[in-house]
Amino acid sequence: MTFPFDALSACRADLEAEASANDPQAAFPAEWIARLRKLGVLSVTLPETLGGRGSGTGHRGGMELLQLLQLVGQGSLALGRIVEGHINAIRLIACCGTADQLARAAMDVHDGALFGVWVTDGASPLRMEHSDGGIRFQGEKLFVSGVHHVTRALVTARTRADTTYMLLVPLDGTRTVSPAFGGLAGMRGAGTGRCDFSATRLPPDAMIGQEGDYLRQPEFSAGAWRGMAVALGGIARLTSLLRLQLVERGRAESPAQQARIGRALIAAESAYLWTRKAALTAAVQDRYDVDEVAATVNLARIAVERAGLDVLELVQRGLGLSAFTRANVVERLVRDLATYLRQPAPDETLCEAAAWFTHHDLPRPEDMS
Repeated sequence: MTFPFDALSACRADLEAEASANDPQAAFPAEWIARLRKLGVLSVTLPETLGGRGSGTGHRGGMELLQLLQLVGQGSLALGRIVEGHINAIRLIACCGTADQLARAAMDVHDGALFGVWVTDGASPLRMEHSDGGIRFQGEKLFVSGVHHVTRALVTARTRADTTYMLLVPLDGTRTVSPAFGGLAGMRGAGTGRCDFSATRLPPDAMIGQEGDYLRQPEFSAGAWRGMAVALGGIARLTSLLRLQLVERGRAESPAQQARIGRALIAAESAYLWTRKAALTAAVQDRYDVDEVAATVNLARIAVERAGLDVLELVQRGLGLSAFTRANVVERLVRDLATYLRQPAPDETLCEAAAWFTHHDLPRPEDMS
């Protein structure tokens, strides 16, 4: 059985309308999470033996997951962020956890659980210590997506020896949560906030993997391709809106506007090709050197960011002040994409990737089939 891409594609207009309706109140897309769950989006990366499709692994699985995330991103970047975080958590449990931990996670997914990966520390970094046969937390996480709605949070915490572990925390509404400081300009529907884990106690089997697994390559860098796929959806949608709105206004025949349309199409296609390269490299990463996988995905991440920034500028210049009016869906999409593209350490990411490829060739598409 194939994934119902036609049904997901048909949802784009409704997703976009809900994202615009949610934006002023920073409302979370809970209804659409439920609808995507029914379509199988939240279980798609689970192994087939656990009720999923194994998407994201192998050539077919990589292309399938890319298409899925791009379609969600076209409709709502905020919703795409939640879905991508959920998938990221499942992937990390599959890569680093035990078979029993993955099986329990799969049961939770089928029972309606929403997972997330929360790793950014606040002023009080999240610390863990073993106490009375269990694990005790102290500290908080910031800029966490779905803070009121995620029910299973995969978090990173440091020990007294300053080593880092991943732990899966069931969220039952007893933690202190609050919105992000001052509210974000974009991605408001993602429900971004902060969560205080102080006094939380967990059993020993809440630990996922071994010391340092979260930062272990190539998965630490390779996983970024899924975020690129969501951003790709936003880039493609803005490019389409630039063309559509210029045609509606009778301005599409202007040479200057045609040049903007052309550059936007080039940027969007470049973003797709780099995301595809990253997805395939990550999906069949056992064929490559660890550093080659990380460097390829890191280059792709910077390329997609650059393409997105180019499209943002072209859309705003092409549409003028109308791109800044809240009645135009473009205004929200620009804010959402600009916020989504703000990933950590872009300069370091670029330099590390360039250092590798100074002495090596890029993987070729024919190597990925």
